[in-house]
Amino acid sequence: MGRQKGESARTKARPSSSSLAASLVPTGGIAVGFGGYVGSSRLEPSTTTTSSTSDSPSTVVEVDGELAQHLKRLSRKDPTTKLKALATLSTQLSEKSAKEVSLVIPQWAFEYKKLLQDYNRDIRRATHDTMATLVSTVGRDLAPHLKSLMGPWWFSQFDPVYEVSQAAKRSLQAAFPAQDKRLDALMLCTDEVFMYLGENLKLTPQSMSEKAVALDELQEMHQQVISSSLLALATLLDILTSNKHGSENLSSEPKHALKAKSTAISHAEKLLLAHKCFVDFLKSNNSAIRSAAYTLVRSCVENIPHAFDEANIKILAPAILGAFQEKDPTCHSSMWEAVLMFSKRFPESWTSLNAHKIILNRFWSFLRNGCFGSQQVSYPALVLFLDCVPPKAITTEKFFLEFFQNLWAGKVHSQSSNADQLAFFQSYRECFIWALQNAQRFCEGVEAIHHFRRTVVDEVLLKLLWRDYLLVPSSISNGKMSPEENIKKSDIKHQTDHVQDFGKCITEILSGLFSVEPSLLSVFCSTFEKNCLDAFQQSENIESRENLEKIIRFLLSVDLHAVRKGDTWPLSCLVGPMLSKSFQLMQTIDSLNGVKFMVVAVSMFGPLKFIQEVVRGQNELSRQSEEKNQDLNTRQFLQYYKDTFVPWCSQANSCSSMARLDLLLSLLNEECFSEQLDSIIVHATGARDSNSTCMLAVLMEKLREESIKKKLDMRHWHHEHLDSTVLSVARSLPPFGSSDARFVRAAIGGITEDQTNLVSENTSVLVFEEIFYKLLSFIGTSNFTWVRGANTILKSEEHITIDGRESSTSVLEMANFALEVLDGSLSRLNTLTNNPTLPPRVLAALLMIDWEHSTLAVLDDESNNEAYAEVMDRANFCRSVHSFRRKINKFIKALSEDSRRTLRNIMVQAIRCVVFSEDKLEIDEAASLASIYAMDVLDSLCLGPVEEQTMFDELLNKGDSWPLWVMPDIKDGQRSATLNVETTSNASASLRVAAFVDKLISKLGIGRVIAGIPSAHEDPSKEVSTSYSYYPRVWLAAEMLCTWKWQGGSAINSFLPSFIRYTRKQDPFSSDNLLDLVVKVLLDGALVQGVDSKLIFASIYPALHDELESIEEVFLRALVGVLRTLFEHNIWGRDKALVIFNLLVDRLFVGEAVNSNCLKIFPVVMSVLISPLSCQVDDSGDEKPNSSEENQIHDVIEGWLQRVLSFPPLNTWNSGEDVKDWFQLIVSCYPLRPTKRMQQFKPQRHISHLERTHLLELLRKQRLGPTTINKLPIVQTLLSKLTVIAVGYCWTDLNQEDWDFILYNTRRGIESTVVLMEDVAESVNETITSGATSDIHETLQHTLSAIDSSPFKLARNALICFSLFCGLIRQETVKSENENENGKDLNPLRPEKWEFVTEKIQEGVLRLLFSTGATEAIAGSYSSMASSIISSSRIDECYFWELVASSAVKSSSLVRERAIKSFEIWGLSKGAVSSLYAILFSSKPVACLQYAAYVILSSESVSESAFVSEQTSSLLSENDIDDKNSFVLKEEISAFLNRSPEEVFYLDLVAPDRVNVFVAWSLLISHLVSSPSSSPTKQKLIQHIQDLSRSSILDCIFQHIPLELYASNIKKKLFELPTGVSEIAEAATRAITDNSMLFAVESLWPIELDGMASFAGAMYGLMLRTLPAYVREWFNGVRDRASSSQIESFTRQWCSPPLITNELDQIKNANLSDENFSVSVSKSANEVVATYTKEETGMDLVVRLPLSYSLKPVDVECTRSLGISDVKQRKWLLSMISFIRNQNGALAEAIRIWKNNIDKEFEGVEECPICYSVIHPSNHTLPKLACKTCKHKFHSGCLYKWFTTSNKSNCPLCQSPWRSQ
Repeated sequence: MGRQKGESARTKARPSSSSLAASLVPTGGIAVGFGGYVGSSRLEPSTTTTSSTSDSPSTVVEVDGELAQHLKRLSRKDPTTKLKALATLSTQLSEKSAKEVSLVIPQWAFEYKKLLQDYNRDIRRATHDTMATLVSTVGRDLAPHLKSLMGPWWFSQFDPVYEVSQAAKRSLQAAFPAQDKRLDALMLCTDEVFMYLGENLKLTPQSMSEKAVALDELQEMHQQVISSSLLALATLLDILTSNKHGSENLSSEPKHALKAKSTAISHAEKLLLAHKCFVDFLKSNNSAIRSAAYTLVRSCVENIPHAFDEANIKILAPAILGAFQEKDPTCHSSMWEAVLMFSKRFPESWTSLNAHKIILNRFWSFLRNGCFGSQQVSYPALVLFLDCVPPKAITTEKFFLEFFQNLWAGKVHSQSSNADQLAFFQSYRECFIWALQNAQRFCEGVEAIHHFRRTVVDEVLLKLLWRDYLLVPSSISNGKMSPEENIKKSDIKHQTDHVQDFGKCITEILSGLFSVEPSLLSVFCSTFEKNCLDAFQQSENIESRENLEKIIRFLLSVDLHAVRKGDTWPLSCLVGPMLSKSFQLMQTIDSLNGVKFMVVAVSMFGPLKFIQEVVRGQNELSRQSEEKNQDLNTRQFLQYYKDTFVPWCSQANSCSSMARLDLLLSLLNEECFSEQLDSIIVHATGARDSNSTCMLAVLMEKLREESIKKKLDMRHWHHEHLDSTVLSVARSLPPFGSSDARFVRAAIGGITEDQTNLVSENTSVLVFEEIFYKLLSFIGTSNFTWVRGANTILKSEEHITIDGRESSTSVLEMANFALEVLDGSLSRLNTLTNNPTLPPRVLAALLMIDWEHSTLAVLDDESNNEAYAEVMDRANFCRSVHSFRRKINKFIKALSEDSRRTLRNIMVQAIRCVVFSEDKLEIDEAASLASIYAMDVLDSLCLGPVEEQTMFDELLNKGDSWPLWVMPDIKDGQRSATLNVETTSNASASLRVAAFVDKLISKLGIGRVIAGIPSAHEDPSKEVSTSYSYYPRVWLAAEMLCTWKWQGGSAINSFLPSFIRYTRKQDPFSSDNLLDLVVKVLLDGALVQGVDSKLIFASIYPALHDELESIEEVFLRALVGVLRTLFEHNIWGRDKALVIFNLLVDRLFVGEAVNSNCLKIFPVVMSVLISPLSCQVDDSGDEKPNSSEENQIHDVIEGWLQRVLSFPPLNTWNSGEDVKDWFQLIVSCYPLRPTKRMQQFKPQRHISHLERTHLLELLRKQRLGPTTINKLPIVQTLLSKLTVIAVGYCWTDLNQEDWDFILYNTRRGIESTVVLMEDVAESVNETITSGATSDIHETLQHTLSAIDSSPFKLARNALICFSLFCGLIRQETVKSENENENGKDLNPLRPEKWEFVTEKIQEGVLRLLFSTGATEAIAGSYSSMASSIISSSRIDECYFWELVASSAVKSSSLVRERAIKSFEIWGLSKGAVSSLYAILFSSKPVACLQYAAYVILSSESVSESAFVSEQTSSLLSENDIDDKNSFVLKEEISAFLNRSPEEVFYLDLVAPDRVNVFVAWSLLISHLVSSPSSSPTKQKLIQHIQDLSRSSILDCIFQHIPLELYASNIKKKLFELPTGVSEIAEAATRAITDNSMLFAVESLWPIELDGMASFAGAMYGLMLRTLPAYVREWFNGVRDRASSSQIESFTRQWCSPPLITNELDQIKNANLSDENFSVSVSKSANEVVATYTKEETGMDLVVRLPLSYSLKPVDVECTRSLGISDVKQRKWLLSMISFIRNQNGALAEAIRIWKNNIDKEFEGVEECPICYSVIHPSNHTLPKLACKTCKHKFHSGCLYKWFTTSNKSNCPLCQSPWRSQ
């Protein structure tokens, strides 16, 4: 009632009546207290009545209205209302007085009875909670109403729901806290309780509720009431009639207790009679009712047996004794109680019915079915049941045999649970022993008893138990399963437990047999002996071997459960008698099974007893006198062991050899262990062959195991024969015996750390030395240089000489022998004290071989490596050593400090060999391996920070060829660096070490390698402890920076970032700051080394990477690289820059002479320092205020300017003077700051007026100098730099002549590069088109390598100057708009003055762009490799091409047109458009160039020719039927647009092919956006897309958009979205709003995942706006509901709002209205109302935009129609729907077309009979193709589609062959 589906009828809340009664009955002898507690006081009804009636009627208080209202609500049907009412009522009851509450008890009692039978368990629980509150409030005022409440109250204690029954108990305890009071109350209300429960038993489902309740609920409520009532009756009867209340003298019981007992018996008898002994309840379909009925019947039989007459017994016997057909296990506990009690009280009932049919048949079925799942309950009751069985009712022998057979048959149902299985075997054993012990109850006479027992033993023990035991698979008992049996480990353990319990059961039965009748045991022993002897004689038989394993398994069980408990029968009766027979048999046949049996027997009974039993049949030892028995037995035992067992067990070449050795060692006795062992060794070492060696090996292994198992002390036991044999085998040469290594390993020991040493230490040392020599021989034959070098190190330790004449095969055999020995003897190696250097040397050899395995793995990746193929066997051995090494890592770490130091020193030298010597590996590969080896040494051999740093010092120690530039200098514990500027060493060694150190740093960090700080103190921000040393290696950092580049890394990209990340955490003002120390070393080196006179920086903004690479002076290059990184990332600031600046200024002059080295490096360093030193100019042009330091810098620079002004003009300079260096220094002081993509340059510092004056004077000096041009590159470069900084810093003071001079040089610098690039293009064109047979790729390489780079440097500065000039022109243009005409004339930067020059320069820039693109396009027409060669050449001048791209993007459309025309006239094989496509889809992209190409291709002036091929224009005739062939795209773009999106779908998200497809599509969409809607090209292009392209390109787009993240953040605003997600949504929204995705294209390169995602979002947004029908068609084809929902959600939230706003705005501004047509827009409702009126007809169409526009189609509805037929109205409505839904464009255009379509109809234009429209829905053409037969006109598109789909060429109307009119 109110329970959940599937809930058990009986829960823990509902204990059996017997258990509850037992808990309620007291054990004392005084008055009974309810609930089992003692007490004598009781409630006095008279008292309570008096107190309740003492008030006069006039003083009676009325019932509280609020309480009455809530009580009334309890009768409602709704459970929620009831619960709320109960909660409120409980609260108010606690707040009211006892007097007020007592008045509502009658009404509450009425509701209480009904609520207890409510279906809802929560209501029942709340009812008891309220009851507890009520009784707590009223107290003793409850007494007058107790009798009306006690019945339901007691009934509720047995509610099937635990929470409800507990609440009921708490409410009763609240009323009667003392237990005796509870019992008194129950006795007081006995009549009422029995009457209430009796009435409950009469209830039916229909009578339980007055309201309409579901039938299933009624039935469940009825079942609950019946079962609870039955349990309540049983418990009440147990409590009130129990004889355990107190004294046996009934007169001592209180009168009320006797009265209650009498009343209870009377009521019980009546109920028994009324309900016909409750048989109907026993037959109920409900298990809870049956269980409760069993409990009630048991209580009645136990407490009122006199009530059962013969008739009642006959009625009840079949139901109780035949109850074994009960299949519900929840009923079995109460069923057994009833069955056992009924059989005990009425044994004659068995004869009153057909026992075999009603009882036994059902009982046998019950047993066979495993008690139907109640094993834990039923099996323990079986022995009690046997005790209750009347002997007269059964046939003894048949009954017991059937009982045991059926019980055994039910065992299969218990195998799934260990507990059930244990209960089964325990019950079976108990029943078996009980049957034997109680045989006299069923049999008369000794013979009959013996016969019965013998029959049970034969039929049950032997033929049932023992037979089945032998049938259990032996693999299960061993915990092993065959490979075919896929059984879980838990199942194996369960089955193993089953076998163990089975064996225990048989063993305990045998013990019971021995105690009951020992002669019965001989029957089993005879069978057991026969089974054993059969197994011994058939050893080769698989079945016999399995039987023996089962026998051994049984013996182990006997040992565990009988021998160890002191039982003697296993030896005297079971095993002992057959030992002598079995040994005699073993001596005649070779029986493995027999030997195994004897080994187990020895383990059970011990060596002495075993040999006594064996000898018992051969001599008369047992007859010796007792005084000499012990000495004689020991002496005889030893003699018999030596003479008989040692020779017999040591025999080889037999199948039982290993087992015999086990037997031999198991017979070792602690008292004579030494004598036994000597006899074994002497006998075993007598022969020397492979068989004897194998036996010796096994013997040593087993001897060691036996000594450990028996805890024998063998530390001081040695034998000369064994020592000499071991040493002889170790010193032998190949070929080795198969067991030689095993024998040596077993004899030496060491596989575990036990102290069992079978050979002496001297012998062990000699053996390990032999092992070491064999490993050295292997190492010496390696193909790797470093391994052979390491071998030299090992040999030098002890001055060992290896013969080296052995063949590679014998060397490998010796190495394998050595490894096999070491594999089991390593612990012994570590205990040697005679030669302490031997262990580290042996381990070093192993580590080197292990490392060689790693080296071979590198070569293994090369599939055709012949060297690796030749050493395959060697590689296999190295792999074995590697596996062995992994096992001994803990052993190596546990070495002593001295051993570890020795081993570490050897391995460090080996690592240096890898770094310096190995020539078979690339530098990067060798460095990686060496770093791995170094990590290995650190992990295994360095246990503390000191050892770690010592290892680094040894590893990085100075050698003959390294370090190259900076040397370590360690004096008196102080570490410093010494410069080595004039180095003559080989640079290759430096590159090798740098690569190694770089790899090491990547693994360990700067702190451990460079700073010398242990790993535990890596964070330099923490205070350094004094408990460890500090090992800074400034010299190493400087050396790495000077090395600059190495294979696999570089100072800038790998070392410096890590170094700076670490040093940023250091105190910048600390004296030992690593960064300061390194910069100081580099600066000193640069000043000493100087600079090559050819070095000059071409750029006027901070040193670029490519120019940094051009510095050949290692110290200067490293210094500039470090400083640039520090200042660019704001790691260092102005203070540090000023320190370096002042230092260089101080060293610039030595007295009056100029320090040439300082002057040469100063410009390079100054180009980095000037930015942090300068007073910055912000973006608004405001200058920061000056400071004293700034003035100091100005003064220094002004002095330099004055010095340069004293020099003659640059055109007069030749060489040999320091003019160039001073000019360079001046130029470096005036940097310019580029903006994004080089679009603009600004001065980077504020300069004084005097500086500006000097700069202008310097420029004019060059302008007014000699007119002859000095063509030296250095002069031209310096002049171009001077021009740029003059424009940047002095443009306000420049006059007309200055600008003429500047622009002339600018144009000349750019045009010289244009000529160069066009020559390259012509050369490549000629090479490709000439059809030359020579290698085209080599020719291209040669052409590009011959290009002079100096024009690019000049052009770079010229482009910067032009960019500055254009910026100034734009700035002045804005200013001039507000000036008068006179001011304009005076302005030298008037735009019209320079328009011609500007356009010419821009045209030259575009020619540069077209030339490089055309060169790549021409090369690409030959091969992709040729194209890659051309595109790769641009990488070296990427900054130049950035400037070109920036200027090209800013060019005007007029200049672009002229440049394209002039380029086409040139006549190369590829035109301007092809050149732009070649750049856009380049295999080696340059981001700025690709952006520029995209901008120009998408511009209006170029867009048309960028897509449509030349022949397409002539094919765009509306009369063409075959639209498929009427439109041809450019080859360059169609290759990507026509590519299958399925191919793109499976590409990597940033794959170049995928990017190119996306870019092509974005270019196409941009072209559609820029094309006018009326353009026929646009319509044809859209049609072409729909015909040829697949909309699954959108699937590729959504691979980049994480829809699941948007779905989880659907209600968040844009700024609340996670990083990376908001950018995509913003891109989609912006593309729709701007109607462009140029912003996404600009940020696309370089390609990254985030950029591609934003690009995809922008593409999707613009496609929604430009191609809505195309996107909608794709969306309708999405089959995945989750994806469809997420796409719609994303579109609705981020794309649809701006789309809808844009569409409505366009319609509103489209001016569609005229005298016949009007349009109104409602933005709030997203609606457009189109009204068309003509004369007296009219029609209103409402167009509604969905929230997820344009994924969902627009809804169109006709709201008003006047004077138009239904057919025409429907046709116009459908045409509007068709136009809108098929329109790939704006809705305004679709509405305009629909309006024009209606106009044409009124004008009389005939509609197309195919689409029923005048204007074609897609291409907007009129019907023009007429049939010659029927004269009807059709749209060309409709007719083409008709012909292709029908596969006919007939007219759709007249069906005549089509002939166009």
